[in-house]
Amino acid sequence: MAKGNITTGLDIGTSNTRVVVASYKEGEEKPKIIGVGEAPSSGMRKGVVVDIDEVTESIKKAVEQASLSSGFPIDHIYLSIGGNHISVRENKGLVAVSRADQEVSEEDISRVIDSASAISLPPNREIIHVIPKTFKLDNEEDIQDPLGMIGARLEVDTIIIDGLAPHIKNLTKCVSGLGIKINGLALNVLAASQSVLSKRQKELGVLVLDLGGGTASMVVYEEGKLLHAHILPVGSSHITNDIAIGLRTTIDLAERVKLQYGVASPSEIKKKETINLSELDENEEGEIDKREVAKIIEARVCEIFDLVNRELKKIGKQKLLPAGVILVGGGSLLPNIVDLAKQELGLPAEIGIPSEVEGIMEGIDNPAFATATGLVLWGLKMGKGINQKSILSEIPSASTTINKIKGWFRAFLP
Repeated sequence: MAKGNITTGLDIGTSNTRVVVASYKEGEEKPKIIGVGEAPSSGMRKGVVVDIDEVTESIKKAVEQASLSSGFPIDHIYLSIGGNHISVRENKGLVAVSRADQEVSEEDISRVIDSASAISLPPNREIIHVIPKTFKLDNEEDIQDPLGMIGARLEVDTIIIDGLAPHIKNLTKCVSGLGIKINGLALNVLAASQSVLSKRQKELGVLVLDLGGGTASMVVYEEGKLLHAHILPVGSSHITNDIAIGLRTTIDLAERVKLQYGVASPSEIKKKETINLSELDENEEGEIDKREVAKIIEARVCEIFDLVNRELKKIGKQKLLPAGVILVGGGSLLPNIVDLAKQELGLPAEIGIPSEVEGIMEGIDNPAFATATGLVLWGLKMGKGINQKSILSEIPSASTTINKIKGWFRAFLP
């Protein structure tokens, strides 16, 4: 198999680092997963690097595992980014169609996105994505892709996603320090959407909620286009903290309680059902009420769903997304969280499992791998499955990002 047909996604989370390696041949309907790697991540906090050495070591372990299982060295990756330093804003662009016959060209699309991207950002912030929501050509609105259409005046409404430059550079330094080049950066929940959403869901209206360790991220699609994105400052690690405070115990024990006995709905637990702490930690003794633990978990999860509802209300979509909510990320593995999501959000709900790939599915048949798998799919759209030539050899700045945008937006169209 030619090396150029290999694409790799790297998702560095607050709790775990995950790597997915896929192969793709022209003519195949779906890429094949040929390697998977996973390692605990202890150097991240709320999506931000707080210990470069620990994060680098976590990446090294996950990459080595994925390289061993795939049989290929990993020297290029597509990288996810998240955290509450990410900002989402909207802006418009306008240009005149340049060709004499008034046919919209790739150059016109690049220029109008360039125009929309000309925003004033503080010097410590960098643009990550400029994603068109809709185009307008003369008086015709709601155009998804104007290429080849006829008109004189081209406009675009965009969503611009940016982050703090020091945080971005610290994250990429952990990767480049291992001799691995970064092909591109993608917001984690946008990448996850690539692997769990169908074209029909994007058309009907759908919310993807990524329940990460330090933060929760959400995106809303409707009529086939990205409608809204937002980062919530609460994640599943806050549940662990709540349990530790409620039980007056260590974070490590609280995490074990959450993973082994955590349930998002107290009503599903029988009265007087207890957890023997000595079974989880030989240095602990006594029993705790399992229902009380579930109440602690439910309270925090309901808070996250309340924040989601507030965002949906801002855009007029509260309880108005026919395809419902798709839950991804490690936090979505909590038992009964789907029922709680239906109750609190007033929407259909389900767990998002990567579905747009084939191959080693037993390794990624898990919502926690949605982002890493989505990075592979996003990378294939960016590079059209041809090779791993570095698209972004360095972190894009506000001045250089525009030169990289041509074709970015098609990676996020259905």
